[in-house]
Amino acid sequence: MSHSQESPKSPKTNPNPSLTPNPHHYYCNENFNLKPPSSPNAKRRPRVQSVPDVWFQEQALKHVIYKMQQQQQSHRPLSSTPSASPPSEPDLTSFQSLSFDPTVPDYTSLLSDELLLKIFSKLPISQHDSNSLVCKRWLYLNGRLVQSLKVTDWSFVTSGRLFNRFPNLTDLDLVRSCIRMPKKSGILVTHKTMSVHVDTNFTPNGFLGETALLPSNAVDQGLIMVAEKYPNLQRLATIGASEEGLLRIADECSTLQELELHCCGDLALKGISGIKNLQVVKLIGFIDGFYNSIISDIGLTLLAQGCRRLVKLELCGCEGSYDGIKAVGQCCQMLEELTLSDHRMDGGWLAALSFCGNLKTLRLKSCKSIDKSPGADEHLGSCLTLEELHLQRCQIREKQSVKALFLVCENVRDIVLQNCWGLEDDVFGLASVCRRVKLLSVEGCSLLTIKGLESVVLSWKELQGLTVMSCNNIKDTEVTPELATLFSVLKELKWRPDSRSMLSSNLAGTGMGKKGGRFFKRPKD
Repeated sequence: MSHSQESPKSPKTNPNPSLTPNPHHYYCNENFNLKPPSSPNAKRRPRVQSVPDVWFQEQALKHVIYKMQQQQQSHRPLSSTPSASPPSEPDLTSFQSLSFDPTVPDYTSLLSDELLLKIFSKLPISQHDSNSLVCKRWLYLNGRLVQSLKVTDWSFVTSGRLFNRFPNLTDLDLVRSCIRMPKKSGILVTHKTMSVHVDTNFTPNGFLGETALLPSNAVDQGLIMVAEKYPNLQRLATIGASEEGLLRIADECSTLQELELHCCGDLALKGISGIKNLQVVKLIGFIDGFYNSIISDIGLTLLAQGCRRLVKLELCGCEGSYDGIKAVGQCCQMLEELTLSDHRMDGGWLAALSFCGNLKTLRLKSCKSIDKSPGADEHLGSCLTLEELHLQRCQIREKQSVKALFLVCENVRDIVLQNCWGLEDDVFGLASVCRRVKLLSVEGCSLLTIKGLESVVLSWKELQGLTVMSCNNIKDTEVTPELATLFSVLKELKWRPDSRSMLSSNLAGTGMGKKGGRFFKRPKD
């Protein structure tokens, strides 16, 4: 029987028998029902897309990433280990580790600065820092939104970078930048008004040596630059300024309303007399261990005659006497709040409070003595408009000065006593002269007892609110029926006098605080 010879071009003929597919190979796996390709040039089955492939489906972006990876690999040493990914596909999983930015179109360039500013202003403030890292334009625009700033490096001011970076500031604090101390020091000393890094050397002048503060002429030059660049400044805090720099601020910054001055003398206050719209002033003359400057009656008189629209005045570590407080009261008719912190006033200054015709709030903080020699009671006078009296961390052991204080403040409505030393029953009893008290708050006064408290609060017929916190000599078990009746008619009552009672009330129902009653029971025999 003769057989016809088949043509070598026939598809049934295999020109290379060695390349015959193996029936047990993965091309012919019956479980997956995959068929072998008909020719070597046949199209491969598309692979399943990974998450990076879904994110970066644009071929142009893939090409850019691939080129950047090639540039990175060209700077690396050759390795004998072959790459795990094929050369035709970029490794998108390492996209975050690339140091090159993809050159994609900036669609925000189509938006105007005003529109972007409106968008950025709607975002939370915590997001402004991350937005400023996108590009230089966003950095500049986010800087225009910043209105309050604390500067820690004085060269940031003198170099002009401050004004280019933040052109619209209205609140500027320069105190920390005027102190030349080691910034890398691990020792941080904190005071009520400032915090600085110090070294291990303690000089007779305190933590800050003679060369720690910038000289006054350098501070004045910085203030001149600030006055030129920020004419709409509303708040300024600085240290060591003199009359020259403050005069320039007064001339250029007509909208300045709040000023905080550290380590300034009497003559420096002459420079702020031209700030007509100034309403809030804080003067820090002396801080123990940091610096010492003198603010006396001369400076207070200059301040009062120049700034007649003062509403709030705070004096920290300042000297003075009756004449200085009288000048403030007579010239500043709009003064509503006066704060004296660690004052060094001479005796008799309390009588000058009667000249403050619009004073509503009086605060005494960290005062070692209220008034050393207040004088006779009939010459004290009274502040008729006073509504609030606050004593915080004060030593009130002297009965005569405490009595004079309550006589001057006899029309007060709210009395707040916080962490005061020497507040015994007889000292607190002097407050009974204030007949119009509606709110009393006593906190951290461990010498006061329930007897002394009851003798005063029962005499106040207009009392509406009472707060007693952390006064360990006042016991819940000692409350009398009269005092309990008063508690029932008060509009506001916070009664936690004993810290132990606070602990027991918080642990109620937990079984703790009972000498191990729940956890250490003896087994029954």
